[in-house]
Amino acid sequence: MIDYGLRDTTGRHVTLRPVDDRTWRAVADVAPRDDQRRFVAALAARYLLLSSREEVWTSLGVHADETVVGHVMWGVDDDGSYWIGGMVVDAGEQGRGVGRAVVRTLAAWLAAQPACRAIRLSYHPENSAARHLYESIRFVPTGVVDGDEIVAELTPAAAALG
Repeated sequence: MIDYGLRDTTGRHVTLRPVDDRTWRAVADVAPRDDQRRFVAALAARYLLLSSREEVWTSLGVHADETVVGHVMWGVDDDGSYWIGGMVVDAGEQGRGVGRAVVRTLAAWLAAQPACRAIRLSYHPENSAARHLYESIRFVPTGVVDGDEIVAELTPAAAALG
C-alpha cells in the first residue's frame, strides 16, 4: 500500500493499493464522466489490461477509506524518469479532491524510488481540468508533445511531501 496520509475533501483517507483478486472487478469498473471519455478510457479495465499484458505499467487501485474510487498506473522510462498514467476517478467520486490526493501520493512515492530523475505525465491540451490540477501540484510542461498530449514534469524535490 502507498500511503502518505492524504485525505479527500470529505475526510476519507486516500491510499493506492495493488490490484488483487478481491478488488480487480471494482477497479475495472471505474468509469469517468461521459465528457471525459475523449481524454481517458471509458473504463479502467483497459488500463488493467495494458498493465497485465505489457511490462511497462503497474496498475494501482485508488481507495477512499475502504472503497475503490479510481485507478492509476505508473512506469519507468529508459531515461530514468518515472511516469504517472491511466488515472481515472469514478464519475460519482469526482470533485472531492481524490485526484489531487492520488497524484500527490504517487508522485511522492515515485520521487523516493532509487535513481528517480523526474516524474512525468501527459494530458490532452483540451483537458483544462487535468492541466489545472497538474500545474497546481507544480508539474511543468516540458515542451514535448507525445502523440497529441502535452508532457509535463515534476522534480523529485518538488514531489516530496513534508
